[in-house]
Amino acid sequence: MDGTQDGIDPSGAKAHGRLGVGMCIALVVGNMIGSGVFLLPVSLAPLGWSSVYGWLLTIGGTLCVAFVLARLARDMAGGCGPFTYAHAAFGPAVGFTIAWSYWISVWVANATLAVAAVSNLSILFPGLASTPGLPAIAAIVPIWGLTVVNCLGVRRAGGVQSLTTILKIVPLAGAIVIGAWLLLTGKVSPAPATSQPVTAAGIRMAATLTLFALLGFESALVAGDRIENPKTTIPRATLFGTAITGLIYLLACSAVTLLLPDGAVTRSNAPFALFFSTFVHPALGPVIALFVVVAALGALNGYVLLQGELLLTLARERMLPAWFARENRHGTPQRAHIVSSGLASAVVLANYTRGLADLFEFMVLVTTSVSIIFYMAGTLASFRLLRTGRICASRGFEAIAVVGFLYSAWTFYGAGLEASIWSLAMTAAGLPIYLFMARSGSKRAAMPARPEA
Repeated sequence: MDGTQDGIDPSGAKAHGRLGVGMCIALVVGNMIGSGVFLLPVSLAPLGWSSVYGWLLTIGGTLCVAFVLARLARDMAGGCGPFTYAHAAFGPAVGFTIAWSYWISVWVANATLAVAAVSNLSILFPGLASTPGLPAIAAIVPIWGLTVVNCLGVRRAGGVQSLTTILKIVPLAGAIVIGAWLLLTGKVSPAPATSQPVTAAGIRMAATLTLFALLGFESALVAGDRIENPKTTIPRATLFGTAITGLIYLLACSAVTLLLPDGAVTRSNAPFALFFSTFVHPALGPVIALFVVVAALGALNGYVLLQGELLLTLARERMLPAWFARENRHGTPQRAHIVSSGLASAVVLANYTRGLADLFEFMVLVTTSVSIIFYMAGTLASFRLLRTGRICASRGFEAIAVVGFLYSAWTFYGAGLEASIWSLAMTAAGLPIYLFMARSGSKRAAMPARPEA
């Protein structure tokens, strides 16, 4: 397919600016940092040392998947990764299904990030957490605020992403430094909860939960048409961002999980704020909470950018109505953003009866399991494209791809039955749309040409 629809130029992003190297790295790192790590200790604390092993397993497995996707991005530069790779390997139906499922993971992630922002904001305004339904209403505000920012142009959204990425590193780096100082000086030892035995079930659950924190490493692949020199920029940003962010996560999150008093983490709506108020000064709790709010909003900004690109790609490929392919005067798919943000808002409202931590964990598992569908498809597509010569072979590539696929399948299982059913149901919901669009396209192709007047 040529990627055009009714005169729409898929490279039209050039006229409205593209993301350079710095903004591309900020997109990758910014979408990863803020994607759940600041609330994650609540779920990891009961797992003890199993959480550390889960982090190591997640980082290793994610790097394998990232390497495979980076190779696909290098040899098939540009496009929208979730659609482009599956379509090239398995045809339009699979391409649509994978892009559709990944789009779902994006707007569900947006709901999750908004909840994370409100959870930490409740440190400054305690009434947010205690008033029934108010957290969900408050979470909707940043979703629509950043939707407006993205509708004003990709460069403006990229500027917000760069700024928030710099700010969000502050609490993570601070937790690492303080944790190292506490351990080296002997002022604190790992909490008693860490004496729990390491179990396979605990590691599996930790690996599934921690994978959510690393979701977003594929962000540059999704926005391929918005990035300068994608052939080199996207692979570098993907691999560099994954490795560095994974290391920061392992050290920072483990410090919070293992050093705080027994049970304190699981009772907190903002564990990083609790960490700083406990070990540095009580006045730092609200300050760190504010940094975490900025971090969550930065990741939300990046994912809002991606949600529009996915629908825009499918519309240009005539797999969704052309209505979604229309761009505003700033070169952004405004209609696609509005629909996606509307769905994210609906998810928050539909689950407002859960507590902040419970709502967060539920959406973490659903978002993770839906994203893993793309990871599995990407690794499988690499085998097919390697055989057909679409991507270049190299020593050890197939072994890495096998490990990446097995890891992805294992974490999909680890998400649990409820999350897996939700993810498969939401993915299947797109099939009637694909069949309808395919049938409509066939009818248009079969219609005789209108005679000239």
